[in-house]
Amino acid sequence: MRKFILLLIFICAHLSLFAQDYPFRDTRLSEDERIRNLISLMTFDEKLSCLSTRLSIPRLGITGTRTIEGLHGLAYSGPANWAVRGEKASYTTTFPQAYGLAQTWDPDLVKKVADMEATEARYLAQNERYKTAGLIVFAPNADLGRDIRWGRTEECFGEDAFLNSCMVVAYVKGLQGNHPVYWKTASLMKHFLANSNENNRSFNSSNFDDRLFREYYSYTFYKGVVEGGSQCFMAAYNKYNGIPCTVHPVLRKVTMNNWGLRGIICTDGGAYRQLLTTHAYYPSLDIAAAECIKAGITVFLDNYMAPLKEAISKGLVTEREIDEAIYGNLRVLLKLGLLDNSPDNPYSAIGIADTTAPWRKPEAGQLVREVTRKSIVLLKNDNMLLPLKKETLKSVAVIGPSANKVISDWYSGTPPYSVNIRDGIKNALGESVIFRFAMSNKADSAIIAARESDVAIVCVGNHPISYGLPWGQNHVSSDGREDVDRQAISLEQEDLVKLVMKANPRTILVVVSSFPYAINWSKEHVPAILHVTQSSQELGNAVADIIFGKESPAGRLVQTWITSIDQIPPILDYNIRNGRTYMYDKNPPLFPFGYGLTYTTFKYSDLKISNKNIGPGEIVSISFSLSNTGNFDSDEVAQLYVSYPGSKIERPIKELKGFKRVFVRKGESVVVTIPLKADDLQYWDTNKNAWTLESGKISYFVGPSSADPLLKGTLEVR
Repeated sequence: MRKFILLLIFICAHLSLFAQDYPFRDTRLSEDERIRNLISLMTFDEKLSCLSTRLSIPRLGITGTRTIEGLHGLAYSGPANWAVRGEKASYTTTFPQAYGLAQTWDPDLVKKVADMEATEARYLAQNERYKTAGLIVFAPNADLGRDIRWGRTEECFGEDAFLNSCMVVAYVKGLQGNHPVYWKTASLMKHFLANSNENNRSFNSSNFDDRLFREYYSYTFYKGVVEGGSQCFMAAYNKYNGIPCTVHPVLRKVTMNNWGLRGIICTDGGAYRQLLTTHAYYPSLDIAAAECIKAGITVFLDNYMAPLKEAISKGLVTEREIDEAIYGNLRVLLKLGLLDNSPDNPYSAIGIADTTAPWRKPEAGQLVREVTRKSIVLLKNDNMLLPLKKETLKSVAVIGPSANKVISDWYSGTPPYSVNIRDGIKNALGESVIFRFAMSNKADSAIIAARESDVAIVCVGNHPISYGLPWGQNHVSSDGREDVDRQAISLEQEDLVKLVMKANPRTILVVVSSFPYAINWSKEHVPAILHVTQSSQELGNAVADIIFGKESPAGRLVQTWITSIDQIPPILDYNIRNGRTYMYDKNPPLFPFGYGLTYTTFKYSDLKISNKNIGPGEIVSISFSLSNTGNFDSDEVAQLYVSYPGSKIERPIKELKGFKRVFVRKGESVVVTIPLKADDLQYWDTNKNAWTLESGKISYFVGPSSADPLLKGTLEVR
């Protein structure tokens, strides 16, 4: 009995050590007081360990968390096994690639995607079965797709800074939640800055002026911080104007001092050591480690401990500088609720009170299907071939190498199930229609299937992990992925499309891809063309929903599809004014930015503006009537573009400044209002080093794409 009592006393005393009422646990104190108290209690080795991705202080009872990928669903396992392997591996809900999410032109929907992802992160971090997921999510990718050859185009939200910023803000808010104190997860944006070429990224330099830095390349990160609330980002591999992004002065001078970021700034994987091995920027790792800390880096994604200790011993960096570096990391833990057990944290019960896995719930698949449908872009539809009427069909052929697979990209998780296009079409048709399938044209199988069917649906595109080839290799020249850019923009499989089209003029082309192609022949000859991105677990069902008219397509392109590779400036030319993106490219596009058809027709009319002039900080409302004049209920994506006639500085030919996705029933009209903010009309004045509103005339137009100015007006800026 005496031994039992002594054991009980020992256990209670041991537990009390971890339950001490340290000030950092007191939610009545300010954030700064709590973080400063925690730092004061930490040993020097504990401080150094908190410069890694495993933010944990066991001695003080802080379990902490880790990082995890999450560009279009939580990448808990998947092709790269980002988080776990073996028995603790888990499914996660898998949405279309980020590029496809942007093609919805629906920030509210994108926010729902990120919110579900955050729920799954909490579930996997807190459920007793797993307890291994991270709550610091590497997402969204805020880089801009200024060149369609960029291997990681699939990860971004397109070429336009305004559209990207709207999607980035929505994704950040979805990941972090709307609680005034706690975050659901922490959004860590990638990759600051101007990282949109893969080949030679570990030593090349992205060069451009300060206006492009503010107005284009950093704009999405800026909005992600000041509007979205993200307090974390990853520095890119490349140099910016000759200085590696990992140690660039803008980390501290702009993002911290100007934007107010106070969280995590991490290196990319291996980027710290690349300061020596590829950039050759420093003579030794100890100096490199010290310079990272001084520049603003707070987390290293590779082995830093021994060189950093050497730097400290040499006086290259001080303990006070280490304290300031880990401050932001500990603030992230505080915002996640990991420094206290407050009942006010609405996210701490996920996976504990609700033990049904989120990816098993019907609403998960329903949301994926909705998002995938809304991401599909109808590029062509001659003579209303689409939607197909099932009751008139006797036979259908589905053809092509992209028809019978759903391919997870490098930043995907493992979906609980997946439906490919072949099966989605077959299931939608039922048993009364003859169904034929040919993956290729071996032994004329594709030609025969197409010729003997009422309609042929041919599915072609890229393979996002290049059929498992070694790192840095393409399966074909037009493929691209991390560490390898595309060397061609033509579609090799278009030859298959030609054969199918010759066998059956009633051919529908489905391009399943992570980026645009120059499909000039198909645009001219194939009557109906759809584009959808990779990896959605509901890919096949969503494509079938569109093809058979369950819903009208209304996705819009987020990059310009061009006609020829020689129209693109050199890939290392980062000055977009040299003819890059719809804002500066004067070549006629194959399909313009913002383009996409529907199954109905819309009339834009009755343009009104709330005020004919606008001043600093003001907002004017531009409204118009949108009438569905066709025979199909449908969404429409109305877009607002501006230009600057008579400007004394170089401005874009036109640029997006507002948009709204709206549902209108056939035969009905709605009034659409798009706000235009004076702040969004500003340019960066390099003389004043400040955002400036230029006085003079602004021209604007409203329409369904960047090339369709249906309603026009002018506005005076005072």
